[in-house]
Amino acid sequence: MKNMTLANIAAACNGRYIGSEADREREVSEVVIDSRAAKEGSLFVAIRGERVDAHRFIPAVFAQGALCVICEEAPESPAGACIVVESSLQAIKDIAEFYRKQLNLKVVGITGSVGKTSTKEIIASVLSEKYQVLKTQKNFNNELGLPLTVFRLREEHEIAVLEMGINHFGEMHRLSKIARPDVAVITNIGECHLEFLGDRDGVLRAKSEIFDFLTKDGTVILNGDDDKLASVKEVHGKKTVFYGCQEKDGIYADQIEYLGLRGVKCCIHMEDEAFEVMIPIPGYHMVLNALAAATVGHAFGLTKEEIARGIEKLETLDGRMHLIEQNGLTVIDDCYNANPVSMKSSLRVLSNAPGRKIAVLGDMGELGEDEIALHREVGAFAAEVGIDLLLCVGTLSKELVQEAADRNPKLQTIWAVDTEEALQKLQSFGLKEGDYILVKASHFMHFEKLVSDLTK
Repeated sequence: MKNMTLANIAAACNGRYIGSEADREREVSEVVIDSRAAKEGSLFVAIRGERVDAHRFIPAVFAQGALCVICEEAPESPAGACIVVESSLQAIKDIAEFYRKQLNLKVVGITGSVGKTSTKEIIASVLSEKYQVLKTQKNFNNELGLPLTVFRLREEHEIAVLEMGINHFGEMHRLSKIARPDVAVITNIGECHLEFLGDRDGVLRAKSEIFDFLTKDGTVILNGDDDKLASVKEVHGKKTVFYGCQEKDGIYADQIEYLGLRGVKCCIHMEDEAFEVMIPIPGYHMVLNALAAATVGHAFGLTKEEIARGIEKLETLDGRMHLIEQNGLTVIDDCYNANPVSMKSSLRVLSNAPGRKIAVLGDMGELGEDEIALHREVGAFAAEVGIDLLLCVGTLSKELVQEAADRNPKLQTIWAVDTEEALQKLQSFGLKEGDYILVKASHFMHFEKLVSDLTK
């Protein structure tokens, strides 16, 4: 890892070095927090968790060949070098910030209330047509996950596509300080994390902290169809670049054609040229995600042919509009997370399915004092969107299903207390070949188990 000597690492995190002078100038090969992943040349960061204190694994990581350990308490007679710090969590952020500065590459930072991961995936797919790209894996988008993603970067990478997720004020400021984005993308400002951010204006303020460490010649790319983002005309004296589905300045799409669950076609207009593209994931929101990717690709000099190829190569991820066909059923696995905007979007996609349309929805978290009203809002939408069965799980979702039943007595509605009861009631309902089942809830509902049971 470039310039990641133990001396530089100790200086970056203001740590006290314990070890031989010869080791001080050695570079680490990787940074890990999982003791099982430590090997020859590793830097192991020992973090005290709620259930496990990783300091207990220090002897084991040295036995596996680790070069050095970051720790809050120096072990007795360590078998290798140690850097003692006040906080391992702060140290890992400080070291990631230092390492980012050593690398001659561009960073695309992506945030927003909905669609961060899908947008990250499609941007990375487009940029990979021309560049060596590293992207955020899984949900490594917070104050621990982002540094771990940064540590995966190597000198051969030309662009890093980093997802940045927050739910409190100040978090994005700290993430931006690590990432130092050259391009900042915000997908939308929705009703999420309201428990901590108050309202959509609060969400906008919190997400806008991504601009705090935008590089000097950085570019800001925003969804111009979002009313809150459309008000951000410039950042640091530089004009904002917008994308959307309305003809205006920037990159836009029209001639949108929905192809059921096979995806969506559209025509993307980019300055004085236009091109048709087939997006292999369904939903209006995917048109916006493709436009974000096209805008980023254009900023990095890709041709329209390269952009179209990158969009059309996109693949789905588990838990995010992932279609699973099993025993004649099609399960739409969208259970990774949920808020009112994404719930409505997924219900709209389900409504385009050819068979019976079954929505299995669970509670949405972090919605603040309006959580009941927002669940009812989704229920009202579900009542009219055109589905055959609505099954809801959880305390808050009882409000959702009741609102749907009140609004549309013809819609079959069921409530279950947990996922086990939900599965039983689905089986009693009589699933049959050709059914389409949407499974969606906030992550804490653990609907991945329901997906697993449905697809066994």
